Amino acid sequence: MAQAGEGVALRDAVGPGPMIAVLNGFPPGGDGGAALTSVLNTPGDIGAWSGRGEGVILHLDTGMARLGLTAAETERLADDPAPLRGLRLRYVMTHLACADLPGDPTSAAQAARFATLRARLPAAPASLANSAGVFLGPGFASDLARPGCAIYGLNPTPGRPNPMRPVVRLSVPVLQVREVPAGTPVGYGGTWTAPRPSRIATVAAGYADGYLRSLSGRGAGRHAGRDVPLVGRVSMDLTTFDVTDHPSIRQGTMIDLLDGSLTPDDAAGRAGTIGYEVLTALGARYRRVHA
Repeated sequence: MAQAGEGVALRDAVGPGPMIAVLNGFPPGGDGGAALTSVLNTPGDIGAWSGRGEGVILHLDTGMARLGLTAAETERLADDPAPLRGLRLRYVMTHLACADLPGDPTSAAQAARFATLRARLPAAPASLANSAGVFLGPGFASDLARPGCAIYGLNPTPGRPNPMRPVVRLSVPVLQVREVPAGTPVGYGGTWTAPRPSRIATVAAGYADGYLRSLSGRGAGRHAGRDVPLVGRVSMDLTTFDVTDHPSIRQGTMIDLLDGSLTPDDAAGRAGTIGYEVLTALGARYRRVHA
């Protein structure tokens, strides 16, 4: 999890047992007794947890320049490991910056740097590969992989066939279908005008639900295995589709905004973003069903 609050909610859902790590870290006692594992990213974090005897994860920055101990901080810790006494290192981790670019030498350089730094620290299991890193080969194996987007069916190998099966489907109901004559503008700003007598379906989803506004005039839905073009702008709570060629669509019909053929990666391509943003943007108003 990124934040302690998310970890607490997950602990409530899964109960005791599995390790739940909080990558942004939290101070001692900051998990409210949920038995979360803090990732230590700075010397200050180490100092706060030192001597408490609790399991933690130590994060080494090997090339992301985001979170984790710098190489210099790791070297100082290796020269004087006293702050690590009384800590139970569950894992030592790093994070790959360019794993989704298989030909980029950065990943190999990070793996080598990680191995060198780890060798100077007290022995602990390693955690290296994210979703894309899992597919870089045996040189990126470690004691604990951290697949994220891949378990939701996003492609961890951009530019190549997706090795993962899509698992997310987002279906929304049609609230109204109206017939409009040719030349009728639809939606805010009238950015789309009906080129022919058309049937316009309005569905109950918009950017307040995380359906990206950048899909305006570029997105699509799916119904009965066929694309349904999105027309006009995505509004806060409503989005309009041209269903002229879908006579079976009526009020109450469900249109899929994501499915096995229109994946988060596909939607991201239309929106000019990445599948991660499409998935993490999905809001709380959707009813979630886990099958």
